[in-house]
Amino acid sequence: MADKDLVCGVWPVIEAIRAGKNVEKILLRREAGGDGIREIRSLALDRGIPWQPVPVEKLDRLTRTEHQGVIALLSPVEEQDLDEVISMAYERGETPLIVALDNVTDVRNLGAIARSAECFGAHGLLVPKQNTARLGSDAVKSSAGALLRKPVCRMSRLSDGLHRARAHGLRIIALSERGTAELRQADLAGPLVVVLGAEGEGISESVLRMADELVRIPMAGDIGSLNVSVAAGVALHEVLLRRRG
Repeated sequence: MADKDLVCGVWPVIEAIRAGKNVEKILLRREAGGDGIREIRSLALDRGIPWQPVPVEKLDRLTRTEHQGVIALLSPVEEQDLDEVISMAYERGETPLIVALDNVTDVRNLGAIARSAECFGAHGLLVPKQNTARLGSDAVKSSAGALLRKPVCRMSRLSDGLHRARAHGLRIIALSERGTAELRQADLAGPLVVVLGAEGEGISESVLRMADELVRIPMAGDIGSLNVSVAAGVALHEVLLRRRG
């Protein structure tokens, strides 16, 4: 993690939040207290910034700078409003396509998915604020800069974003090994959210229940699943071909 992704120390973190810096997450030493820490928690709650208590050893591994028990993780990726992203697509006469990621915690996978989203014409990424890869400089590098060009919408809960997308008329397609239909059989023509999950935990049950359709990618080998970034590329390419066809 690059030092430019970090703000260390109680008052520097408070000032970063007050200044409107794009704080992605705050790490607090377990049992940390005092007026400054209480103010950080209050500001984080007010701004919707997630914070996490961690052992001091984790903070020490992130930086050699004096951190006073608190580190803010910054992101160069500006967050966008999902409603605006979808509305702008409609206004341009385009069919909205959103890529939603559930439990994708690997930075390289997230970057590669963003790159595919850019190449195949998706209008934005939808990711939860918890249990997702950091949107730091490493992710931007893995995306070949796509994360700086493609709108990224972060929600406290992925289900909240899916409800919003559905209110705009988007169907929700979840890529899952449990899908009854193959990708080529799915209706990909209209406004769409494509949901993907990592190979380990995969898409959570609550998100799967929200899907209008569970779709699988047919495979011939003995391994039962694709890397999530590869699956994203396959699915988004199929959407592009179908819409152009």
